[in-house]
Amino acid sequence: MTSLDPRTSVAALAAAAPALLGRVSQVLGLQLVVTGLPAAVGDLVEVEGDEPVLAEVAASGPEGLTCLPLGSTTGLTAGALVRHTGGPLRIRVGEELRGRVLDGLGRPIDGGPSLDHLSLVGVDHPAPDALARPRIVHQLGLGVRALDSLVPCGRGQRLGIMAGSGVGKSSLLSMVARGTDAEICVLALVGERGREVREFIENDLGPEGLARSIVVVATSDAPPVERLRAAFVATRIAESFRDAGRHVVLMMDSLTRVAMAQREIGLSAGEPPATRGYPPSVFALMPRLLERAGTSPVGSITGLYTVLVEGDDMQDPIGDTARSILDGHVVLSRRLATSGHFPSIDVLESISRVNGAVTTPDQRQDATWLRRLLAAHRDVKELVEIGAYARGADPDADLALALMPRINDFLRQEMDDSTPTAQTWGRLHALLHPAELGAAS
Repeated sequence: MTSLDPRTSVAALAAAAPALLGRVSQVLGLQLVVTGLPAAVGDLVEVEGDEPVLAEVAASGPEGLTCLPLGSTTGLTAGALVRHTGGPLRIRVGEELRGRVLDGLGRPIDGGPSLDHLSLVGVDHPAPDALARPRIVHQLGLGVRALDSLVPCGRGQRLGIMAGSGVGKSSLLSMVARGTDAEICVLALVGERGREVREFIENDLGPEGLARSIVVVATSDAPPVERLRAAFVATRIAESFRDAGRHVVLMMDSLTRVAMAQREIGLSAGEPPATRGYPPSVFALMPRLLERAGTSPVGSITGLYTVLVEGDDMQDPIGDTARSILDGHVVLSRRLATSGHFPSIDVLESISRVNGAVTTPDQRQDATWLRRLLAAHRDVKELVEIGAYARGADPDADLALALMPRINDFLRQEMDDSTPTAQTWGRLHALLHPAELGAAS
């Protein structure tokens, strides 16, 4: 009698094992209730039908599993069979992701070659241990003069870009994607208008920017679970490159849309609304997501997260929470945007918490002097406009008024103009040299 290979026996037994199926007992709003199927929170299940629908387990209780569908619920009925997929969401990672556009679940949507040969990893991943994170000591050039000089970004830093709608957040991100010194860019477009996605990829990002980028897209009409997962998928892709020793820029537009997706999920799962309708899970989610960026012993993720503040109110709960977690913030001004000043960065309201660690004393002196001139100009601007300012009353204001055309030329920048960091600091020093002479005299 021929003996069977043990591996063959195990595979045969696994194939012959009966499939454990559950059933949909209720379809209500954004959620499905599934009974008769053991699964953990975060696992994926598949609801059978003409078009199978994936759903993620959001809660578990005596009445069954509360699942949130990752697709349309049209056609789903109570009694539909449900099977377990074997675990939580897993995505493909590898070098061949560069230049590709993926959906919120990590599947290619650009018509390119299949990614099935790449390795699979789970979306959840622990953040680097606090004491294992190297300190941030190197500046990362972003190609934007106003940022590189007055709000310098360190390699491994996390910056928030705070603004209302239509002030230029996406355009600023596209400038960074093309001009940054980082090796790889991972962009997450969460809750964006479907019309804007192709425009952003083809016009704003362009072939040069796309060639070294991975774009993860979940438009505003995508289910809330997909919009939420898009943020974690993009973060996990960035982590896979960081773990391989690379320096990555992760750009997310926008963190507010991620929080809104979690709000929909939390309310559907029965959480009580708290601050402005956001349930407690939103404020627990944000540090869990944001702390995954940063430095590690082998690589780094520099995070740039746009925050869509309601009504230009910088104290809105998501913006306030983001500022408390991130390592700095950039404020975009609607007043500057409407006056044609691009990028519309309000440098006096923006701050980088690693400024002292990534710049030299001379660079900090130049940046501080420019901030001082801008503050002096802001203080007397209205007096000058009504003719009530007398020159000679404030030497800083006099100098600021004289240099303001050159300062604005330095701070303004076309979208297709990328300035190397060394050149930015050189231009700033050349701009302020007359100011230094004036102060000395």
